[in-house]
Amino acid sequence: MRSKQRGVAVVFAMGVVALAALAASSILVVQSTWSRESELNAGHAQAHEVVQAGIDWARAVLGEDSRTSSVDHAGEPWALKLTPLPIENGEIAGRLDDQQGAFNLNNIVRDGKLSVAQLAHFRRLLGILGLPSMLADALADWLDADNVVYSANGAEDDYYLALATPYLAANRALVDAGELALVRGFDASVLARLRPFVTALPRYTQINVNTASPEVIAAMVDGLDLDTARALVAQRDKTYFRDVADFARRVPPQLKNRIADVAVSSDYFMATVRVTIGRSQASGLALLHRERFGWPAIVWRKYS
Repeated sequence: MRSKQRGVAVVFAMGVVALAALAASSILVVQSTWSRESELNAGHAQAHEVVQAGIDWARAVLGEDSRTSSVDHAGEPWALKLTPLPIENGEIAGRLDDQQGAFNLNNIVRDGKLSVAQLAHFRRLLGILGLPSMLADALADWLDADNVVYSANGAEDDYYLALATPYLAANRALVDAGELALVRGFDASVLARLRPFVTALPRYTQINVNTASPEVIAAMVDGLDLDTARALVAQRDKTYFRDVADFARRVPPQLKNRIADVAVSSDYFMATVRVTIGRSQASGLALLHRERFGWPAIVWRKYS
């Protein structure tokens, strides 16, 4: 009997030891997981701080540029991409992109009213990119302040409320070009084709011909074909346009009187910063507005 009791006691003791070992193992796993999460959270917070510092660095670069030059072109320091640079336990990379090298979609409507000239520029851009010109009508309705359909190709509340997931037309300026995904006809393939050539800025802006693509330049000058625009860009890459008169001298003579809404300097830039610290990563995107001889302001920013 005593032998049997001792056997039961041994088995019980072994069970207790096993449970204790399992509990200890669980505690170690929890502590290890918590430690890793704490490490990752700390690393991400640190990376986030470095991203903010990177955006401030971009603002400083633009501020200094405004003090030394009244012309913005791709040969200036701000236009150089920051290749990955080593920092403690990681790296940082970033770049500045001139947003006035792209067509400002919000130019189509000014003070709630349609701009016929800007709508024509956008139609030409769509045609150059091989996209349907009717997209311009849908965007005009999305931006204008009324609820009246611009044309049969347009769309106001009635169209959007009839969708599987209904919503209203914005009837206001775009905050970001990504909002185009909500507009009639702007599907994924259209957005992919259009995205490199457009932007959304909070006020009317001119196109900087020193940073614009051939497609955008051709869209801005009625009658200027894409091949000629490409030749102008090739010349510009060797010698930038010093002023609008310089640009006008280089376009075909018969088109000089059709030049409008262009400039050789910019006020809006996009700063992109990516940071890696250990196993943590962070990135930031900020739209910067620079006034001459002033510290650039942040219009909006996104962090991830």
